[in-house]
Amino acid sequence: MALTYSAGSLVTARGREWVVLPESEPDLLVLRPLGGSDDDIAAVFPAFETVRDAEFAPPAPGDLGDQRAAGLLRTALRVGFRSGAGPFRSLAGIAVEPRAYQLVPLLMALRQKTVRMLISDDVGIGKTVEAGLIASELLAQGEATGLAVLCSPALAEQWQQELRTKFGIDAELVLSSTVSCLERGLDLGQSLFDKYPHVIVSTDFIKSTRHRDDFVRHCPDLVIVDEAHTCVTSDDTKVSTQNQLRHELLRRVAEDAERHLLLVTATPHSGKESAFRNLLGLVKPELARVDLDSEKGRKLLAQHFVARKRADVRQYLTKEDGLADDSLAERTAFPSDRYFKDETYKLSPEYRALLDDAIAYASERVEEADGQGRREARIAWWSAIALLRSMVSSPRAAAQTLRTRSAAAVAASAEEADRLGAPLTSDSADSDALEGMDVAPGAETEENAGSRLAELAERAAALEGPAQDLKLKALIKNLKALLADGYNPIVFCRYIPTAEYLAEQLANDPETKKRGPLGARTVVRAVTGTLSPQQRIDRIEELAAEAGEDAAARRVLIATDCLSEGVNLQHHFDAVLHYDLAWNPTRHDQREGRVDRYGQKRDEVRVITLYGDDNGIDGKVLEVLIKKHRQIKKDLGISVSVPDEMSTGVTDAIVEWLLLRGRQGQQETLFESDSFQQSFADLEQDWNSAADREKASRSRFAQRSIHPEEVAREVAAVREALGGAGEIDTFVRESLNALGAVLRDSDNGFTAQVRGTPMGLQDALAPVVGADTVERDRPIPFRSSPAVGRGEAALVRTDPVVGALASHVLNAALDTQADGARPARRCGVVTTDAVTTRTTLLLVRYRFHLTLPSRNGEKQVVAEDARLLAFEGAPRTAVWLPQQRAVELLDAQATENTAAASGERMMTRILDQLGEVTPYLESYGDELAAELDVSHRRVRTASGEIVRGLSVTAQKPADILGTYVYLPATASVPAGVSA
Repeated sequence: MALTYSAGSLVTARGREWVVLPESEPDLLVLRPLGGSDDDIAAVFPAFETVRDAEFAPPAPGDLGDQRAAGLLRTALRVGFRSGAGPFRSLAGIAVEPRAYQLVPLLMALRQKTVRMLISDDVGIGKTVEAGLIASELLAQGEATGLAVLCSPALAEQWQQELRTKFGIDAELVLSSTVSCLERGLDLGQSLFDKYPHVIVSTDFIKSTRHRDDFVRHCPDLVIVDEAHTCVTSDDTKVSTQNQLRHELLRRVAEDAERHLLLVTATPHSGKESAFRNLLGLVKPELARVDLDSEKGRKLLAQHFVARKRADVRQYLTKEDGLADDSLAERTAFPSDRYFKDETYKLSPEYRALLDDAIAYASERVEEADGQGRREARIAWWSAIALLRSMVSSPRAAAQTLRTRSAAAVAASAEEADRLGAPLTSDSADSDALEGMDVAPGAETEENAGSRLAELAERAAALEGPAQDLKLKALIKNLKALLADGYNPIVFCRYIPTAEYLAEQLANDPETKKRGPLGARTVVRAVTGTLSPQQRIDRIEELAAEAGEDAAARRVLIATDCLSEGVNLQHHFDAVLHYDLAWNPTRHDQREGRVDRYGQKRDEVRVITLYGDDNGIDGKVLEVLIKKHRQIKKDLGISVSVPDEMSTGVTDAIVEWLLLRGRQGQQETLFESDSFQQSFADLEQDWNSAADREKASRSRFAQRSIHPEEVAREVAAVREALGGAGEIDTFVRESLNALGAVLRDSDNGFTAQVRGTPMGLQDALAPVVGADTVERDRPIPFRSSPAVGRGEAALVRTDPVVGALASHVLNAALDTQADGARPARRCGVVTTDAVTTRTTLLLVRYRFHLTLPSRNGEKQVVAEDARLLAFEGAPRTAVWLPQQRAVELLDAQATENTAAASGERMMTRILDQLGEVTPYLESYGDELAAELDVSHRRVRTASGEIVRGLSVTAQKPADILGTYVYLPATASVPAGVSA
């Protein structure tokens, strides 16, 4: 049987209308329901089922709507589009509304035959969304067939969630904990990466030689690398084995010149120019060698590198960006500033005595070990640092450290002692292996020290509670102040025992009826490395749910640094309290970045740093490292990483001075010691140099390959085809009002209770807002910001709640027998002073057949578009109006009542004559197809090979979805105009 239906044709089967898709064969039709999504695609065998041509039924002249009918139907139709006809194939189908500035990396990518990008926007701007946009577009266009995301295991499940919920990409997790299960389902000789086209892979798992080779052989043609700076090192730095393996993995992945590669990091320099060059070399080998101060070098880099501060995008597409006006201006609500406050505490006499005895013990051990050999000296050194850091953290951490054998004690060499001891006691900025690094380190290194350490451990355990632990007392005071001001803080600790201890001290206990010091309405939970990444997210959501939306309720999260990277917490928390100082200030910036990012509702994020005034360590770290880091960020507007070896040099000097003081008494201040002066001078020079390079980089190499005018043009086209935020706000409010919902204005939007709406709408909303919310008539918050928390709906076309409402409104408009209110109708007659002669507005749906060439061959797709067309007079002698005038008719207000009987007669006459406008509708469709062709070619202007063979054809006939007649308020038709 020959195929009689071309792609884009409309057919009737199984009692409904379908669009024929390009994948159809002569004996098999692949169909998508008219107005439906890809999830509803079905296959039909014409030999066994009845399939016939379908024509879209005209409106019923008696089913007249009011003045809102046309606008609501148009928006409902456009919200339902999941396959845009424009050059951005994926934008209509994803569940996130990108900011205009987030389209810049996408435009850059589409101009490359093989996409190679380094995305280095500042923390909180939305690099994950930018990478996801590029990935979804390449997959939608057929430029890529598979995707691999390389990230740390702690972020894998978050990446999976982001790709699935925002971009509709289902990816398998390939982690050490999942690989065995996945491999059991493989056929003989089949690779894991052949079976699963989209994967999220733990970088640390896949970098080993055993797994790396299989991954490289079967690697997908699109790879995203998160926190890419951890995969390279500088040329003049001692390279760890882990970094070597990660770099070798990426080098081999990047060797394939046909593979798309997106490197994502907020810190591309990591304080070292050579590390930045090595990172660029993965993107394009020439970038590792080219003179970046030359015009040629800058132009080459600008094609592949985007790095913007918040100030660059806070207000975008304005006259300051070179545009003629602010009509497309977009303002993104980042917190305007971080409020820093450093709060001190002093040790109690008992705690002071314990710390002095611990320092004396550590000093003795280091002095003894110095004479026993280099291995013993390094073991003693790491044991001393572990003891001191846990001592100033909490009594619980101190006691556990004193009772635990040092990880470095089993080392066979000095080098192995460094490898085992450093991760548990330092805070490397570049470590992407945070898992397991929050356990309390051990201090015991010799058999005969057990009794002495046990005695110290007992003394530490006895100091628990605010009476003796004045650090805890200071925490309670500062938390009460934050909570009183309406903040919901995160308290960051270095060690698991400290986090668990704080949670016990602060939380209310319903079983024992113990009331915590923060009040009965405050919910406290701890999240540490003892939980899996998904369990951490679940614990946070449980905390938010338990606290609820009550304005009097408060949330306090106690966390270790397992949450300091990648996890977005801005929807539930708005303040950070550093309970334990990190010894690398970049870690502080990462902690604060969990709440200070796009989507944070507060304009000011508060940051409190708690430090000991007399413990010998905290004050020095704060003064030398933390405050210096803050000042550089304030001056530049971005964070500059302190090189790890420089930071370690300073903290080592502080510990040496403290231990020396313990042996010899107070002989010199820290700032007079030779080792500290040299370490600080090295740090100052290296850090200032890194800041200067970063400043030059941001000014010289800030993204310049895409001008704001180009972005504005594409944003305007997208909004014209899919609708803007103002249209969605109006649609949701008017539809819910007409359907019987109860609306109440609130900050940043409104709330809606939907229990009184038609059952069809309640059934549609239940899966997306929760059946309990609908049944209990709980208010559904609608927010004007696209960045919303769980349980809130964004007033954007891609939000699931908006989609469910639009689907109900559209289906009710098409079904004249639908129960309940029907806000949108397919026809209407309005008497208004907005027109001086009879004017007819048509809502027309066009379908386009696109041939999109790619390096993987041509891809055939069917896309939809909706347009408003208006004419004056009778259909036979129509005078067609400009597009803008047609859109303005949506706002026309009825100034006189129109009798139902006369309105129906008028509508009947117009509908009977609509065949006269078919030639114009078809020619307009051809014009749209030509415009789309130009748009596709414009976006890909720099990739000539990609546009060869591109074509866009309008499918005929177009569907007249709605017909609306506007009569002049005089109720008279001018002479010479017939009905």
